[in-house]
Amino acid sequence: MMDQARAVWAPRVLSLLRIMAGLLFVQHGLAKYFQFPHVAAFDNLQFASMPGVGGIVELVCGALVTVGLFTPIAALLASGEMAVAYFTAHAPRGFFPLLNGGSLAVLYCWVFFYLVFAGGGPWSLDAVMRKKA
Repeated sequence: MMDQARAVWAPRVLSLLRIMAGLLFVQHGLAKYFQFPHVAAFDNLQFASMPGVGGIVELVCGALVTVGLFTPIAALLASGEMAVAYFTAHAPRGFFPLLNGGSLAVLYCWVFFYLVFAGGGPWSLDAVMRKKA
């Protein structure tokens, strides 16, 4: 009985994971470019800086992942951004992500990497487009 419930709900929970990861990710881009929510560290953000370019990736890829459109491509770009963020900003501060402040970057990196292969699930625009084709 439990296996049957897991089989039914696993694809739906994949969609929920994608939606939540996308919403949380897009929040970083919103904070950088629209000051919502306001993060003082982003007040003087330069568009051409690494955090500035990252904000664009967070806005665009976060929105695409949230709605499940072009999920594998958007997730791959988001995963790559988080890998770069980790190795350039966090890893130089020490080995352990808990101590170098990189736990969230590592988690985002691996969740998005999973979505590259798992796709957006049944509750995604990708799934809607597949049904119409």
